[in-house]
Amino acid sequence: MKILAIAATNHKDSINKRLLDFTGSILKDHIPDADIELLDLVEYELPLYRQDREKDDGVPEKAQEFFSKIGLSDAVIISFAEHNGAFTAVYKNLFDWTSRIDQKVYQDKPMIVMSATPGPRGGAGVLGAIEFGAPYFGVNIQAKVSVPEFQDNFDFGTGQITDDKIKDEIHEAIKTLI
Repeated sequence: MKILAIAATNHKDSINKRLLDFTGSILKDHIPDADIELLDLVEYELPLYRQDREKDDGVPEKAQEFFSKIGLSDAVIISFAEHNGAFTAVYKNLFDWTSRIDQKVYQDKPMIVMSATPGPRGGAGVLGAIEFGAPYFGVNIQAKVSVPEFQDNFDFGTGQITDDKIKDEIHEAIKTLI
């Protein structure tokens, strides 16, 4: 099974990348032969989407590559950083460019959506936004995991979630992909 893991941020020390690393280790327990590819959105930073730019230059190669990687995967796991209750600028811009290839960006692939935040809401705004847009953009959400107050629920030394309830939610989310 090919899993595309996306940390929807361009922060090099992102807690959402750490959440995906932890989730990947649990995924390997459930699906030992899983091929997990973690995308770093720093490699997908594009010029700001503008219709005039698209008309003049077309859709950038990196947006086409992103769309192709989704298409070649069996499932997608995205962990969204939340900026001011919404998507990060790097993710939203990549999404906007990719939607010009096909509005069904996520091609109805089974998906787990996650968010880790330092605050108590656990990415409620960004997770709500992805759920709202799901029917329009080919987002086939199988499970949702929210990790509020990440620094209190994660051991940075061991790379492990410390809260048993959150660990159980991640296990249950992964089972939806099997």
